[in-house]
Amino acid sequence: MIKRVTSFTAHQTAEGTRLTFTYSIIDENGNLIKSNQRATIIVLDDKINKSITDIEAFLKNKIPE
Repeated sequence: MIKRVTSFTAHQTAEGTRLTFTYSIIDENGNLIKSNQRATIIVLDDKINKSITDIEAFLKNKIPE
């Protein structure tokens, strides 16, 4: 099985950083088993939270003036 993340978003909530993502699952023959499935987690890992902060800073510098 191939599991492919197709999109994700991170935002702050009262519980902490919430990471919501969509994904697809494809079998060995290329058949789409699941598509556009959604899941949400609260990020507890400091290293991942730092990575999210770095991505946000990177994107902030890409905002057109």
